[in-house]
Amino acid sequence: MVVKILKKEVLTPQIKLMVIDAPRVARHAKAGQFVIIRIDEEGERIPLTIADFDLQEETVTIIFQEVGKTTMVLGDLEEGDEILDFIGPLGKEIEEKYFGHVVCVGGGVGIAPTYPKARAFKEKGNRVTSIIGARSSNLLFWEEEMRRVSDELFVTTDDGTYGEKGFVTQVLERVLNKDKVDLVVAVGPVIMMKMTSLLTEKYSIPTLVSLNPIMVDGTGMCGCCRVTVGGKCKFTCVDGPVFDGHQVDFDELMARQRIYLEEEKRALDAWLMETEKEGAPYHVY
Repeated sequence: MVVKILKKEVLTPQIKLMVIDAPRVARHAKAGQFVIIRIDEEGERIPLTIADFDLQEETVTIIFQEVGKTTMVLGDLEEGDEILDFIGPLGKEIEEKYFGHVVCVGGGVGIAPTYPKARAFKEKGNRVTSIIGARSSNLLFWEEEMRRVSDELFVTTDDGTYGEKGFVTQVLERVLNKDKVDLVVAVGPVIMMKMTSLLTEKYSIPTLVSLNPIMVDGTGMCGCCRVTVGGKCKFTCVDGPVFDGHQVDFDELMARQRIYLEEEKRALDAWLMETEKEGAPYHVY
């Protein structure tokens, strides 16, 4: 399905927001789901989590960080440009119901998919405490959006350039010691989700994590998204991406993440060299 980019926003130098005209996806989207995109005939398929969706405008918002060839090519597109394939919504949505007190933790670009989850829990009458963090202030975004769907919001940066200096897990532990928490939801870098799960396990608090970082083709056919959950092999694309954080084998997951680093680097270097030869340097915002 060919779709058009209606709006583009540069949230940080490497993080871009795009609002996509995608009526069929918007009508069925739920918090926690994702889409698969292919920019053109020669492009690869990549999964991107749905950051927001508007039923009235029939749009879907994606937020992505430029880390490889495809995300850089995508980031170079402008309003009015088209994307060849935009398929979804895929994956199992998060269970939207009343739990009581829900803490939503978003790290880095994982803040984007944390937003619809926090909104969904808030709409069900939950008390929502949100904690968002990034390495530095120039990687933070959507603070006000998160504030609107939260009863309380904490912001951290690793280097202390904005908000509280430290990690999201430090704030989470403080919240757990102070309040009764019924559910924790964590989305972000794998190491952050691992540390969050280890922390909440000590308090016996149910914890959900979203394993989007390991997905590739979105259908489970490539096998790259295999993850061990509760001692059983699961496919993140079709069985998830949301899983019980206390059951995930994070060490295996992190090792699997590193499998294609060399291939990804070669693809990026080749594209950058080709772009430079054509005299069309990659945009630096």
